[in-house]
Amino acid sequence: MNPMKLHIKSFGCQMNKLDTALVTAALKDARFNLTESVKEADVVLINTCSVRDHAEQRVISHLGHLKHIKESKPDLIVGVIGCMAQRLGDKLLEHEAVNIVCGPTQIPQIADLITEVIEQNKKELAITEQIRKPAPQPDSDALEEFESAYGIEAKGIPGQAFVRVMRGCNKFCTYCIVPYVRGPEVSRPPQAIIDQIKRLADDGIKQVTLLGQAVNSYEYKAAEKTYSLADILAKAAEIQDIEWIKFVTNYPTEKYFDEILQVMADSPKVCPYLHIPAQSGSDKILKAMNRRYTADWYLSLLDKARAIVPEIAIAGDLIVGFPGETDQDFQQTVELVKKARYRNCFVFKYSPRPGTTADKRLQNTVPLQVKQARNIELLAVQEKISEELNREFLGKTVKVLIEGPSKKPHLNAAENQNNPQLVARTATDYIVVFNAPQSLAGQFTKVKITKTTPLTLFAELTASQE
Repeated sequence: MNPMKLHIKSFGCQMNKLDTALVTAALKDARFNLTESVKEADVVLINTCSVRDHAEQRVISHLGHLKHIKESKPDLIVGVIGCMAQRLGDKLLEHEAVNIVCGPTQIPQIADLITEVIEQNKKELAITEQIRKPAPQPDSDALEEFESAYGIEAKGIPGQAFVRVMRGCNKFCTYCIVPYVRGPEVSRPPQAIIDQIKRLADDGIKQVTLLGQAVNSYEYKAAEKTYSLADILAKAAEIQDIEWIKFVTNYPTEKYFDEILQVMADSPKVCPYLHIPAQSGSDKILKAMNRRYTADWYLSLLDKARAIVPEIAIAGDLIVGFPGETDQDFQQTVELVKKARYRNCFVFKYSPRPGTTADKRLQNTVPLQVKQARNIELLAVQEKISEELNREFLGKTVKVLIEGPSKKPHLNAAENQNNPQLVARTATDYIVVFNAPQSLAGQFTKVKITKTTPLTLFAELTASQE
């Protein structure tokens, strides 16, 4: 069979991006050639997200477009993989455009599923029937083998890679679909993670980001020892060519919290950055969300983090318009943001997800226009804080890891306009842009901050780097 052309599109979180990278690498190994053009493709895969309705609607829209393409190209194979595939299963397979529906646990099967569609000319469904039960051992072994074999650098970002340390989630926040599409928490063996990071380092990777739905819940028992994320961070920091280690996303809990922060404080390789969503500043809403803590306790956790790691930067997530959220509840969230002083904060309007406890038991009582107004107000509060924190960098020299050319170049007063504008990040995940040779992508360098905005630090290369 001649090599087939593959187009793959990914929606959603970094976990999805990692799955996309794994699937892409596996299909390249199976002699598929990537194409950026849907019209040139023989196979189109859509890696989906179910966390918000908007993400699913984008997939449905995309499938409508592919249906039109298939009218003139009937042999085009369309596969839907990921969380939406697991959630909707055979309902999604009924769509005229869809040939394959494959859940997150079944992605090691994707090449075989494509072959079966070609050879048998029938639709293929591969999902987990009882998602909250531990996966059968053959499926777990296949996932681990797949993960280890195809862990590669982040697409389009040289020098960086994502490494999954655990799958699934057991938190059951009432608004969240993840436990029902990704299954229960399963932590990967420590040695498998470390071996994967060593291989990445041998391939030139300088920064790894450890991924988990609640990454600080990582726990692996072997003989008489129980490994936590702190152990993984410490072991990863011993790998010579790895210079920076990050990890996302954290659930607010005291379990292993001190140990993780202490490794961060002790090792210059573990970046002083903590993404730890609060979701609300109202104790009433937090209880309705099943978040298992109060706003004051959450803020005390941030105080502890800053006491152990004074230079730490903290990011958060918040949901506005959750069922029953009053103006008073929202103002308590505003106060939490002011006290938390996040480096940045992602704000989302509540979106009911079918199958979640909130959707089953709570009425979506907050009108859309109120959600939108609260979203705008909260972002404005955060923007003011971000502006103040960014301004503290003015005139300072910082170390950054360069990602590559800026997708949306800013107007910059830099004198050297012969070079493109590059985007980079600090160890604390601040975004920095400056003009420099594109050949520096994937490298560390030092820059001096010359201008700041709420979202971006503008810089120039220091004399020693030019």
